[in-house]
Amino acid sequence: MTGLAIALALLAALLLAVGSVAQRRAAGRVPDDEASGLGLLRRLVRSPVWWAGSVGDAGGFVVQAAALGVGSLLLVQPLLVTTLLFALPLEAWTGGRRITARDAVWALVLAAALALFLVIGEPTAGQDRAPFAAWVPTGSVLVAVLLACLLLAARRHGRVRAAALAVATGIAYGVLAALTKSVVDLLTDGIVPLLLGWETWVLVAAAIGGTYLQQAAFQAGDLATTLPAITVAEPLVAALLGLTVLGEQVQADGAEWVLIGALVVVTVVATTVLARSSAAAAPESAPV
Repeated sequence: MTGLAIALALLAALLLAVGSVAQRRAAGRVPDDEASGLGLLRRLVRSPVWWAGSVGDAGGFVVQAAALGVGSLLLVQPLLVTTLLFALPLEAWTGGRRITARDAVWALVLAAALALFLVIGEPTAGQDRAPFAAWVPTGSVLVAVLLACLLLAARRHGRVRAAALAVATGIAYGVLAALTKSVVDLLTDGIVPLLLGWETWVLVAAAIGGTYLQQAAFQAGDLATTLPAITVAEPLVAALLGLTVLGEQVQADGAEWVLIGALVVVTVVATTVLARSSAAAAPESAPV
């Protein structure tokens, strides 16, 4: 099942990369004077490229859910960071540019760090669902951090506001990923358990809230500020919930923990660098 989960996670990353690049390409073609309010939405819904991106995003989420149905959060969510590895060549191809040597090196570093983590850590699955009480300790901390981010965003402007909203987005999406495992498990029991499960409705709230926060973050600051924070925060939050709520484990002891800690740091740094490069490659607004 581990091999299947890895394959599904990588396929989800590819689909999400296609969706992200296509949607950003479509949004970049909207003139500035039509890029506010409903004007942006009206232009986007008439764009085949934007719809292709939406299909990619939807397909990526479905495949991600399938991956979480057979694999652990500690296995699937870090692999979704490879979305950046797929997005870089796609953005270079659609933008008519070459991948820089710097990006290529960091892409190799990220791939190597993820591979070593999977080999050394051997993340194991826990339970698909946990009692509500098991969510309270970690959930309370995440809610407190989320509220702190929203308070900071309300009081500040510019890059600080954008970064705070981006971290809040990552928290919402990390919770969404963790709850996806529970909802997939509920779905196997039938539609009635699915509708009666509290996880279903918290997942819906996390999806809607995360989408709103993401758009607010993008509006508040540039992608170079927001994209790295979202990309890093989401898998970290999901992994934390996997460890503390769903009982997932990393198979390591002694010096292996030091190496795993170093790999996590390298992964975060590489992800941040590549996310900034991806943001810098985003197209400028121009007439269609």
